[in-house]
Amino acid sequence: METEQVNAYIGERIRNLRNRNGLTLQELADRTELTKGFLSQLERGLVSPSVVTLLDIIECLGSTPADFFREEEEQVVFSEQQYFEKIDDAGNSRQWIIPSAQKYQMEPLLVVLQPHQSLEEDKPHTGEEFGYCMSGRLQLFLGDKVYTIKAGESFYYRATQRHRIANPGSRPAKYLWISTPPEF
Repeated sequence: METEQVNAYIGERIRNLRNRNGLTLQELADRTELTKGFLSQLERGLVSPSVVTLLDIIECLGSTPADFFREEEEQVVFSEQQYFEKIDDAGNSRQWIIPSAQKYQMEPLLVVLQPHQSLEEDKPHTGEEFGYCMSGRLQLFLGDKVYTIKAGESFYYRATQRHRIANPGSRPAKYLWISTPPEF
């Protein structure tokens, strides 16, 4: 690998890690006691950092040299064997169908509600929620309103009001539920 390629690789890794941490160039400059201009040039692959400077930047970004240089391909496809399932005492099932969803912006779940059952009420919080009813029937309690959702219908709302989902029917209801940001 040529020097320009190494510089570009290091710069891209720093920029990606800085962005994942939600830091501006100025905030990283303040943490590392480097100039914003130097960090900008570094991220664009125009300059080479010393080993000591690079290790300091990596530490300030909350990483380790091993993690920083680890080549990992981001997983795109997830199998059923990777799902995490929680079944409550009433037999209601929640499957987290993307492992470690908290590192992403959305959290998709596959939910099965037994007849005449309800999930616990959520208090108002930031974020949005989307659902698609695959089978059965659902009721969405959103603030003071109640919405009925049939198989093949979807729902979408901002989670700024108390809310819960129930199955008023006599057979299980299955739905895809996606929330953002993920709940930890």
